[in-house]
Amino acid sequence: MSADFISLNDYSQQDLLALLDLADDLKRKQKAGELYQPLLGKTIAMLFEKPSLRTRVTFEVGIFQLGGQSTFMTTILGERETVPDMARNLDRWVDGIVARTHSHDAVLELAKYASIPVINALTDELHPCQVLADAQTIREHKGKLDGLKIAFVGDGNNMFASWANLVTKFSFDLVLACPEGYELNNAVHDYASKNALGSYTITNDVQAAVKDADVVYTDVWASMGQEDEYKERLSVFMPYQINADLMALAKDDAVFMHCLPAHRGEEVTDEVMESSQSIVFDEAENRLHAQKAVMVTLMS
Repeated sequence: MSADFISLNDYSQQDLLALLDLADDLKRKQKAGELYQPLLGKTIAMLFEKPSLRTRVTFEVGIFQLGGQSTFMTTILGERETVPDMARNLDRWVDGIVARTHSHDAVLELAKYASIPVINALTDELHPCQVLADAQTIREHKGKLDGLKIAFVGDGNNMFASWANLVTKFSFDLVLACPEGYELNNAVHDYASKNALGSYTITNDVQAAVKDADVVYTDVWASMGQEDEYKERLSVFMPYQINADLMALAKDDAVFMHCLPAHRGEEVTDEVMESSQSIVFDEAENRLHAQKAVMVTLMS
């Protein structure tokens, strides 16, 4: 198992199953009020370039529940001093680093120059913590990942890229429905195209993508850093809105997922967000437990 948590692609299926099983056990412990503090006496540095609700709160609460403490820094990596210098300083003081950055290379540099574990809490390229929590949530509701059809409707962004990593570890069918020109088109895509254990498809036909899906997933149409494209994206993506008519094409017991924050009335309607099919808040809750599993595995 990798000494860092930067990409799901660094882990085997067995490694990921171990993390998911541990996340389930940690959730059970927390619900039962069991004290479990394997990080007692340890400190984790949190380096955040981007605003955050779920990521910051779930990491800070998770570190506290595991007996450790966190030190939070709003910073731009590489601006005040080089990333290698920052990594080698933190390496002398703390027991782990959680980084939420724009640059994926900055997280790779942290991992290269620090001997302590580095956790990718989001970059412009990948969001592995979210997809690990998503996998935990799907297993809770569907009992498995293998054999499912997961339709991701929206941009071929960092969220979908981590899903593309996951489909090389489990045999589900993953399809991205997006407007022309917004497909995932990088090394992650190339690897998933060749190594998916289930099927891996990108299409501009949203109805075909959602038809008979077990999971319908979406994200905001303009991510942080794309604000100048907002008006254009709003127009281009509106035919890809998740609404009741589109959800009706999925299986009767399909679930709706969103990594949040949601722009209600844009990528998803209130009707779908508040429906019995929506499991978005279960998904948000599991960020706590999945990330605790990562920290326990890497740092205890």
